[in-house]
Amino acid sequence: MAGKLSVTCGCDMEAKQYEYGGEEKIVYVCPMHPEVQGDEPGRCPKCGMDLVRKGESTGGHTGHNMPTLSHMDHDRAMANPAMAKEMEADMRRRFFISLALTVPIFLYSPAGEGLLSAALPAPIPVSWLLFILTTPVVFWTGSIFITGTYYSLKARKLNMAVLIAFGVLATYLSSLFIMLSGGKETFFEAGAMLVTFVLFGHWLEMKSRRGTSDALHALFNLVPPQARVIRNGKELSILSAEVVVGDIVVLKPGDKVPVDGEVVSGETTIDEALITGESLPISKKAGDMVVGGSINQNGALRFRATKVGSDTVLAQIIKLVETAQNSKAPGQRIADKAASWLVAIAVGAGFITFFGWYVFAGASFLTALTFAVAAVVVACPDSLGLATPTAVAVGTGLGAKHGILFKDAMTLESASKIQAIVLDKTGTLTEGKPKVTDIVAFGGFSEEDVIRFAASVEAKSSHPIAAAIIEEAKRRGISLTEAVDQFRSLSGLGLEAVVDGKHILIGTERLFHDKDIGTESMEKNIGKLLANGKTLSIVAVDNVPVGL
Repeated sequence: MAGKLSVTCGCDMEAKQYEYGGEEKIVYVCPMHPEVQGDEPGRCPKCGMDLVRKGESTGGHTGHNMPTLSHMDHDRAMANPAMAKEMEADMRRRFFISLALTVPIFLYSPAGEGLLSAALPAPIPVSWLLFILTTPVVFWTGSIFITGTYYSLKARKLNMAVLIAFGVLATYLSSLFIMLSGGKETFFEAGAMLVTFVLFGHWLEMKSRRGTSDALHALFNLVPPQARVIRNGKELSILSAEVVVGDIVVLKPGDKVPVDGEVVSGETTIDEALITGESLPISKKAGDMVVGGSINQNGALRFRATKVGSDTVLAQIIKLVETAQNSKAPGQRIADKAASWLVAIAVGAGFITFFGWYVFAGASFLTALTFAVAAVVVACPDSLGLATPTAVAVGTGLGAKHGILFKDAMTLESASKIQAIVLDKTGTLTEGKPKVTDIVAFGGFSEEDVIRFAASVEAKSSHPIAAAIIEEAKRRGISLTEAVDQFRSLSGLGLEAVVDGKHILIGTERLFHDKDIGTESMEKNIGKLLANGKTLSIVAVDNVPVGL
């Protein structure tokens, strides 16, 4: 593997993908259509937008060599305005300006006058007023459709941009001709409303992309900037990007796991909630696997790196999110593919209508032109440019807001056919926060005694179950004992300490089995609680079980 090793930060379709080779290849992509790429600067044949260098303005992190990039630099790069944010701001600005101009255009149009049953005062002739208000809507806010059409035709491609621009320009130019010819029945409002509605769909699409970019930002931040590894018998602190397969990584309490690996020594509990969704920490010991991006709790261990870079579970999740971001729904792809013959149908409908009225029906030129433009506008399926992106944007946006990531737009569309849903109850059907539901006392001890001993010891722990027991003690008004000595956390098993001179042991059945402490007297209660899906903590005082 001679040459340079670099890792890009997933600006497009590849998440932290390793690239081997000499000089880095420069690729230019379209912000609106990431599938459009080129080796040189230019414009997108689909929408006419300038192609940007892959890595520029996409999340702020340019193509860079990760091993030489500090975490501070990466944070600064990720914090820069993302391309999705810039695109959303541009579409939002275009939409609201277009909307602000379209409202008076509609009110002054024949349709608006019919709706209001009254004519609004006009400082100049209404046709000229509509012309003045519509011109910036068509040629500024709607310029992306016109330039997109130019480059699409230049590339001999017909798509939705051509359809939209054709409908808009047909209404605008015909209305201009009618106005200059002395006619009064113009279509300025139709072109303005068409631009406004389609811009609204584009804005929602960009808003959805920005939400996905924010999700990617959060995923990237799960990886710690530094990692502790053992090399040549010494513990070194290196950049997480420099960890290679086979390295022995050291985890201490509170550390984030930098890469995927297999535990070789030590025991601990690891919070994998952000990766797997499991709300409770998972016990890890020699032979167990750990996932990059998860958080170590209170133990220490060493693990051997088995997957790094683009091979890690986290990188695959990032790649999945990016793939979904750049995907199109089947309906949208069908519309794009059908755009060529839909343009022909729209143009054909206009010409047939014009000649039908002008030649065969004997109508005047302006009357025939009026009907022809109406036919073109109706025949253009411009709603496809709004409906599908809007549906996808709203669906993916609501999903991301509630922590649900869709694999791609096709999956979202297929969700309507779902008949049954299988859920993991923890954190899904339940709150994911442990709560004390039952207390069973034995050997002359009261429930309050069991809670007091347990909560006094658990106060030294940060485990979610400990928080639940302490919360129950507060609810009952039980004061905790501060005289807690010789506290020890038995990773994956429980806790032990000395409270008021008494040896307290709290933990699982396995802990009591390992300590040779019999739990026969409470077997019936244990079986009943386990049958109801409860998680148990057994409490013993001086090696005698006293409560559940």
